[in-house]
Amino acid sequence: MKKIYFILSFVLVTVLSFTSCDKANVEPEDSNILPETFSVEIPQSLNQSTLKLIKNGEEDVLQGDDIYGHLTTFIHIGDEAAKIVENVIKAISQYGLNQPMSFSYESDDDGRTKNLVIVADSEFEGTVWNYQMTITDADSEGNDDGGNAMQIFWNTGTTEGIAIMKPYNIDHNTETLFAQAMFRIDYSETGKNGYEQEMTVYISGITLPSPLTEPFAMETMKMTAGRNGNVVEVFGNSNHPNAVLFSSETGFNWAFVAAGETDSDIGVAEVGLPPSSLNSVDRNRELILGRYSIKDVFTNEIIDTYPGIGATLLATFLQNTDAPGYFNAQQGFLQGGTSPGDEYNTISTAIESLVPYNPLEVTNLSLEFKANASVK
Repeated sequence: MKKIYFILSFVLVTVLSFTSCDKANVEPEDSNILPETFSVEIPQSLNQSTLKLIKNGEEDVLQGDDIYGHLTTFIHIGDEAAKIVENVIKAISQYGLNQPMSFSYESDDDGRTKNLVIVADSEFEGTVWNYQMTITDADSEGNDDGGNAMQIFWNTGTTEGIAIMKPYNIDHNTETLFAQAMFRIDYSETGKNGYEQEMTVYISGITLPSPLTEPFAMETMKMTAGRNGNVVEVFGNSNHPNAVLFSSETGFNWAFVAAGETDSDIGVAEVGLPPSSLNSVDRNRELILGRYSIKDVFTNEIIDTYPGIGATLLATFLQNTDAPGYFNAQQGFLQGGTSPGDEYNTISTAIESLVPYNPLEVTNLSLEFKANASVK
């Protein structure tokens, strides 16, 4: 997880380096063609880099931070990725890159030449976007990835867009683990899926470290966050091909649904651990969050591994795995199964209709830039 934070922090700094370039003969327009926002604010109760430790004095009880720690971490990763794009857009606006243009500059990070172009009326994935910005690593444009470091597609009038990044082409000093990693953020305020604001974050291509050193390492991720009023709904999956729990079975998705309130900063979530290979058509909720709920998966694997364990001991150990889990910003995980109070009613109802993505779809996730987007 620390390496994911490293690369996100790194990208946040390096993608802004192009703003120091010499934009000779470029006269910015007075009007701003760029969207002002490109991310959905996720309540702190569901968006933490680490989850606070809640102990109840019993060492033989699986703690809430062990159960849900990865959940808030993955949500935080997705949130940070989206904020990176938002900061890039703000930088573009600040430096007047707000009309069709092209130029080259030397990166302050790897000393390599980068090419930048903004074009109007660009088609991508069946939509004609008002504008497209592409940044490439000049010496890598002959490679299979076209040297693409970043592409952003957006519309004016209605706020929506797509941003795709490859950190290695932003800075060739990127850690080897992320040499093929790519990020994508789709953002919309059009209400097409019933949300006032909506973003979907994709991560793919992370090279897996040794399963002996980091067995729970993440390879791919897909997460959607949508906001209506002060309620934010979040759902998605991350894939962990080498992960092992109690038995010898390897590889699962961390699949989740969650909702939070921004005003009171409380949250509620359900988590499933379906196999990475599970092909669940229509994202079957009863399968992913039912048969493969954390409680059922842990129960079955513990019994298979320790067939002599007593029912009382098992129930005590898994008492915090009852779904859903409840959170607040101050303490993190509060309790599972039983609501702490009426203030959770709205968000508890919200997650009942949410479903994670098809696990196999996330396992096989692959991201690509728009082809033939060279800036030459």
